[in-house]
Amino acid sequence: MPIQKLKQLHDRLTNTVLGSEQPTTLLLTALLAKGHALIEGAPGIGKTSLAQALANCFGGDFKRIQFTPDLLPSDILGYHLYRQHTGEFDFIKGPVFSHLLLADEVNRTSPRVQSALLEAMNEAQVTIDGSTHPLSQPFMVIATQNDTSSTGTFPLPEPQLDRFLLSIPMSLPNRQVQEDIILGKTSTSSNNEAFLSADDVISLQKKASNIQLSDSLSGYIISLCEAVRHLAANEHAVSVRGSLALLHAAQAYALITESEHVLPDHVQYVFPHVMRHRIISDEGSDPEEIIEQAIQNTPVA
Repeated sequence: MPIQKLKQLHDRLTNTVLGSEQPTTLLLTALLAKGHALIEGAPGIGKTSLAQALANCFGGDFKRIQFTPDLLPSDILGYHLYRQHTGEFDFIKGPVFSHLLLADEVNRTSPRVQSALLEAMNEAQVTIDGSTHPLSQPFMVIATQNDTSSTGTFPLPEPQLDRFLLSIPMSLPNRQVQEDIILGKTSTSSNNEAFLSADDVISLQKKASNIQLSDSLSGYIISLCEAVRHLAANEHAVSVRGSLALLHAAQAYALITESEHVLPDHVQYVFPHVMRHRIISDEGSDPEEIIEQAIQNTPVA
């Protein structure tokens, strides 16, 4: 059953990347919610390793792009190649034509190149030279970025950030976990064996979208988003896409916890990760403070 495979997948990822229990849960939440994930943290703490561990367990197509300043949109999307012997143009697909795309260090290329992913992330298709090409299903972008240094980086534009369902923070694990990593106490058996197919993922995504949500919880989600807008003193601080992202993430997390209904705890768990990268404050307020105050000041219906 797909739900049993989900448990197995969670265990495999946390055993492969030690100390990644919460990031793993959030990454799977994004996958089940048909969303994209932005993994942030210092270098060398396992951001790329976690994405690659998921790819190793997944039987679909996996592509990786190392984002650099000289990258071009065609390096991501593809291009038309003229065949002189036939006099026709052939479309050469780029790495975006995959089920799982790792955009490593996504903020090390220009906003022009970053924006090449906008249509793909929002509509699961790309348009090149007037021709539209659908992407495979499921389709997920996992992007990583270093949040400790801005040298040689380009901040992600707000429309780009809004395309990510969740921002996932990764930090240095505790001392015991560091010792386990140094001593090689990671799971090595069958680490490269894929056991989750594209059809399995689609089945799980359907289950997540069918998780029941009461009218009162719907109102709670809207109230939380309105609280963020009020605290940020900006009515555009959270878009409608952000509100829907909170709903879908809560449904996916409810499935992970094997709940048949979305509960306030599910909404509150994903809320900071749905909002952190979206909040636009006209007064320069700290997003973490806004998130905390929104949860504290918004009663559960």
